[in-house]
Amino acid sequence: MTARSTSRRTFLRAGLALGGATLLTVAGCMSQDTAPSPQPSAVTPRPRTNTGTLLVYFCRPGENYWYGGRRDLEVGNTEVLATMIADRVDCETYRIEAADPYSADYEATVARNVREQEQDARPAIASPRPDVSRYETVILASPIWNVRPPMILSTFVESVPLEGKRVLPVTTHAMSGLGRSVDVYTELTVGASIGEGLAVRGEEVTHAASQVEQWLRGVTLMA
Repeated sequence: MTARSTSRRTFLRAGLALGGATLLTVAGCMSQDTAPSPQPSAVTPRPRTNTGTLLVYFCRPGENYWYGGRRDLEVGNTEVLATMIADRVDCETYRIEAADPYSADYEATVARNVREQEQDARPAIASPRPDVSRYETVILASPIWNVRPPMILSTFVESVPLEGKRVLPVTTHAMSGLGRSVDVYTELTVGASIGEGLAVRGEEVTHAASQVEQWLRGVTLMA
């Protein structure tokens, strides 16, 4: 795993995802021009109980769905959620960066996602993949775009050996919950065990600390 792509409980500050009742339900990552960027809630130090977890996340900065309208986010919903998890679990992180970055414009990203889904595309990832061999659990965090994780998540799961791993889906969304993430990861991973997922509505992510902690206890990653 490279220093560029992976760090313990450290996140590059950027990201968005989209969300909405349109064909592309994208809940994700961005910062408002006229208000402070959303921040994760304060963290209370907790006992570390896990030593073999990799948190993989994808987030896109730019214009984001927000209660039927649009909001511009610097720190996206998925990154806020991933940061909450990383602050509570002894894990390493890897951020998926698209070789061809997604537009900050909401409609442009919607159109691109529709094309990628129709073509069953595998968008290229810019950074080298992490060595997943030493992890027992891999958390896959992403927005939900048109009822499924963005196609670049398919690129990732097909490019690393997840056999024998526990895979935990985590999503931010507008109304689709986990969407088809369980089905997608079940289909694309060979020999992996898909565990209980966590879905948080994008507009509510900054208040999701108790939900995150309940989930982490349920999947035995936190005492």
